[in-house]
Order: sequence, then C-alpha cells, then structure tokens
Amino acid sequence: MDVLDDLIRGVRAHGSLFGSATLCPPWALHFADGAPLTVCTLRDGAGWIVPEEAPPVPLRARETVVVRGPGAFTFVDEVGTRARPVVVGERCAAPERGGTRHRRGWYDAGAAVGDGGTTLLVGAHPLRGGTGRRLLEALPPVLRVPAEEGDAGLLDHIAAALRVDAPGQQVVLDRLLDWMLVCTLRAWFDRPGGAPPAWWSAQRDPVVGAALRLLHTEPAAPWTVGTLARRAGVSRTTLAKRFTELVGEPPLTYLTRWRMALAADLLVERESATLADIARSVGYADPFGFSAAFKRVRGTSPSAFRRSATGAGAAEPAARR
Repeated sequence: MDVLDDLIRGVRAHGSLFGSATLCPPWALHFADGAPLTVCTLRDGAGWIVPEEAPPVPLRARETVVVRGPGAFTFVDEVGTRARPVVVGERCAAPERGGTRHRRGWYDAGAAVGDGGTTLLVGAHPLRGGTGRRLLEALPPVLRVPAEEGDAGLLDHIAAALRVDAPGQQVVLDRLLDWMLVCTLRAWFDRPGGAPPAWWSAQRDPVVGAALRLLHTEPAAPWTVGTLARRAGVSRTTLAKRFTELVGEPPLTYLTRWRMALAADLLVERESATLADIARSVGYADPFGFSAAFKRVRGTSPSAFRRSATGAGAAEPAARR
C-alpha cells in the first residue's frame, strides 16, 4: 500500500454528477455546488476556469483541470464575458439551461462537435473522511495538466460513456471518474519543474519509500523508529534523518497524523464501535491515549467529532494542519 493508494480511497466516487455540454460563445457555466474535487476537461475548443478565490486558469482542447472545493467556480469563454452565468449543479432541472438530463449528469447536444463550439466534460467528485482530506491538503485551488501529459484514450472513452443510458451506468461513470482523477493527479505530481507534496517525492527514496509503505500497510502495528528502521534495512539515525528531511516531519509524527485520519473515518463509518474499538484499530492500547492524540491532532475529542460528523446537517470540523 502506497500513500496515494490510501489517500485516494477517501475520495472514491459514489453517485457522482458527471456530464458534458457543447457550447457556443458567449457562455458562462457557474458550478455552484462546491464539490470537494471537480474534474474538468475539454474535447474541443477553449475557455477559462474562474475560481472564487484564485486567478483564472486557461483550459484548451484535451487539457484537464482539477478544482479543489468547497468554493464554487465558473467556466467561461473569455474572462469578463458578458454572458449571464447558467447555474449547474445537482439540483439543476432543465437541460436547455444546462441542467440535469437524468440523475447521472447533464448533456447538451445542441451543437455538433467540430462546429466551432466547445465541448466540456465535467465530473463532480464527492469526498468522505479524514483520509481524503489529507489529499486535499496537498492540492492547490486549481491544478492543470496539459494535453500532452493527459490520457487521450480515457477522455474519448468517457465522452462515449456519457452518451449511453444502460443498467449499471452510474457505477461505470463513477469508476471512470476515479480513473481520470488518479491519472490527472499522477501527471500533475510528476510534471517537470513541479512542486509535488513531500510524501509523493519521498516514496521514490529507497529508504523513506519503504518506511512509508510499511506505515500505510500496517498502521496499527506497534511501531518505534527502531523497529521501522530495522524493517527498512537501515539504522535508526539514518531513517529518522532522511524521513524528516524528505517528508517534513519525523516518522512517528507522520504515523500519528495518519492514524488520526483513519480514526476519523472509522468514527463515522462504524457508529456502533466504542472508542476502545477504534483505538485498537489504529494502534492504541487504551482509549485514553487515543483520545488525547486525537484531540491534539484534530482539535476536538473523538466523541465530539463523532457527534458533529454524524449529526443532522453537521459539518466535519476542520482538521488541524
């Protein structure tokens, strides 16, 4: 298990809004639902992604951007366009207004591909749990992958799938969205001259990468720096130094934060489990030590977090960074 494997599990699509529109200028589509992650890609034409709190980003044919929520954003033909924004989201109704064609998404066949219009494909990606939020912390408000670095075959496959209405279609679209998100993130992390998160680059180090895989494969094991170093095949001093230099924090500090992210997910997913059960699941012998660690990292007690996260209309408290 590597770091991205674990983090991406927290953003697995389920019932995602996934659709397309072919547009002729001037246009302005306002995506108002504030999804945690939204993937936008163009088959044809060009436009601009305009986030609420970040500079506009150009989007050209065969390019892909990922927009980090919860802020809304707008897709326009030109920055400053005079077009009146059409609101797009899960509750949009009329297809002629860019709304939902059916529960899986929205599609506008009013203009044929290649007639000078712009064909936009969009997938709104829900987010669940503390592990997924660790991924969000590593992303900018908008990340862009050029056409030559993307997966052209996947883009064509998604465009074709959106025109199908068959049993199991929601699952097909969800998994395609997962595939597109992972491919886009990997391309962006590996781009020349980029600034990927520390854990991404550290995975390629033979020592630190081995340690990270151990921590993610066996998060509840009774790790010490010494036992982790032995499993990685180096001295305690070497591991501690290299891990801190490449990841930005000591091994056991990283482990504690990861355990608390896992615990946050378990507190919501296993509502009948006791704090002692959750504590053992993430490597703590008793609930008291676990509760102290959780409050130190998350800024609230496990019990208060569970009440807030599972309560009607309640939002998850922001993780302490």
